[in-house]
Amino acid sequence: MNAVDRGEHEQEIARELEKLRARLTGTLVEPDDPLYDDARRVWNGMVDVRPRAVVRASAVSDIDPVLAAVQHTELPLAVRGGGHNVAGHGTVEGGLVLDLGALRRVEVDPQTRRVTVEPGATLADVDRATVPHGLAVPLGVVSATGVAGLTLGGGVGWLTRSNGLSLDNLVDAEVITGTREHLHADAEHNPDLFWGIRGGGGNYGVVTSFTFRARELPRPCWAET
Repeated sequence: MNAVDRGEHEQEIARELEKLRARLTGTLVEPDDPLYDDARRVWNGMVDVRPRAVVRASAVSDIDPVLAAVQHTELPLAVRGGGHNVAGHGTVEGGLVLDLGALRRVEVDPQTRRVTVEPGATLADVDRATVPHGLAVPLGVVSATGVAGLTLGGGVGWLTRSNGLSLDNLVDAEVITGTREHLHADAEHNPDLFWGIRGGGGNYGVVTSFTFRARELPRPCWAET
């Protein structure tokens, strides 16, 4: 691509990002924004890349416009949940970051022992919601870890030996695909997708909700510090 083409392409990206900004309930952060360095920062400080823009979503409704912008601009996309990934997969050089870290709601149904978690929630968010009910979801070992990335990658934690991996306790999920289909995935509905997001690979879409089977929390529960 020559200089003229690059310039025109950048102008087209800028126009698409302005359209995206107007459709968001959250915020679009670009390199000239004072919040940019904070927005691009991930947990592993050794990962230091500069995205073209970061979308800080404030609602699930922000996801569709981001996916549309990616289709139009062909910018690479990184999806960030809790932002704890050591390899830095929650960011991308020169691309668009969809930061779901503000979506942290956790709902507990003590009767069915089902726990529904938004994609930005951390282990600490889940524990705070489940412990008062005497329940625990088999997750990881560090409270700052994001539930989404941990689960989609397997999920090894304190309760793994007795209750399996985090993905073994995933009952269903809501997914928005790259073509912006909104799908419910469980053992009976879209089972191939359900298999895929539970360790079968990547790039299936953006998971907007996880529902887990919670376990009874042992009493007493001991931990070393």
